[in-house]
Amino acid sequence: MKAQGKMSRIRYAMVALVFVNVVINYLDRSNLSVAASALGKDLRLSKVEMGYIFSAFGWAYAFLQIPGGLIADRYAPRVLYAFCLITWSVSTVFQGFARGFASLFALRLATGTFEAPSYPINNRVVTSWFPDQERATAIALFVSGQFIGLAFLTPVLTALQVSVGWKGLFVVTGLVGIVWGVVWYFFYRDPLDHPRVSEAELNHIEEGGGLFRARKTGPGLSVWNRENLKQVLNRRTLWGIYIAQFCVNATLWFFLTWFPTYLVEYRKLDFIKTGFLASIPFLAACAGLLLSGYISDKMVKEGKSIGVARKTPIIIGMLLSVSIVGANYTADTAMVIFFMALAFFGAGMALISWVFVSILSPKHLIGLTGGVFNFMGNLASIVVPIVIGYLVKGGNFQPALVFIGSLSFIGACSYIFIVGKIERVKELEPVS
Repeated sequence: MKAQGKMSRIRYAMVALVFVNVVINYLDRSNLSVAASALGKDLRLSKVEMGYIFSAFGWAYAFLQIPGGLIADRYAPRVLYAFCLITWSVSTVFQGFARGFASLFALRLATGTFEAPSYPINNRVVTSWFPDQERATAIALFVSGQFIGLAFLTPVLTALQVSVGWKGLFVVTGLVGIVWGVVWYFFYRDPLDHPRVSEAELNHIEEGGGLFRARKTGPGLSVWNRENLKQVLNRRTLWGIYIAQFCVNATLWFFLTWFPTYLVEYRKLDFIKTGFLASIPFLAACAGLLLSGYISDKMVKEGKSIGVARKTPIIIGMLLSVSIVGANYTADTAMVIFFMALAFFGAGMALISWVFVSILSPKHLIGLTGGVFNFMGNLASIVVPIVIGYLVKGGNFQPALVFIGSLSFIGACSYIFIVGKIERVKELEPVS
């Protein structure tokens, strides 16, 4: 029986656990970018080959998003997330023993494979634990893990590589994830299973649109079939957010892959100094994300329409991201970092876009919609590293920055002209 009386605040503890998951998730995505210069020399990899290595994670991660969303709908987050954390971390450990292009590419594929359900699970957790009016803030809190973690850990990873080499870097980051996978399993619970959550908190969540009870007691969970997939692929509004998510992720994946190389090889900065300078845009992105979530929820509470409250910070953020092109017109290191930080601040603002999955998707297909949304967005993790690899093979990063800035502008236009009115996609009968 749940506790009566004063409302508990267990939902914030649960989103804190998800926050750490995201930190580790992005730690194991970005460690390659820190190791890239030394690893590329040791394994004799060209810029084009490094572009493909950077993209390997994305091939598996993006194309498994739809299956990952279906799996997130079907299995309990407690067990599924623990399994994913441990398996992708084991793959990370083995990257420290890669002998060449083929083995490293295969291990990055494996990491992407086991990380694929992670964001659909994140969205399921937040949809279960938070009412609609708190959801943008909750999403901003856990997504900020990717930026806070990388901002503070990039200098640590840089120092770690200097100390134990790029091989030791992969081993240490992988072991951290294995340990945390066990911690997650012991501490996470769904709302109806948590021993300390009060009835008052459950009522607060459910009355505000939290969907935990349907998860626990509803009819058969959605599975793969043509009709369910058609519901999330034939709506213009959903295509608007899919296109925009690809564009905002383009900026993200530049910073997760080529940014340290840009500072070291194009801007000729010291490797240790690069670790500290590279952390500044991640802090800016975190600030943009948290500010966007706060402003968006505040606008909702003040009576603004959902469309205005959710779309405005995202559009402003994507337009700010176009400023990355400004780095092409200065030789001053401080100004380069300023333009990079401003662009990533804008990208951070746009990353509350996950809130649209909860708002727009059919209620019985939130996991599937999240999978398609994350698939479309993470096609950028494939396309962007490879395209940049070809653009910079001659040593000039300017075309690469124009490429990223142009995609940011396209993303803003998608929200302005394609997304349209914000309302949940009309539901058909669930198909099992």
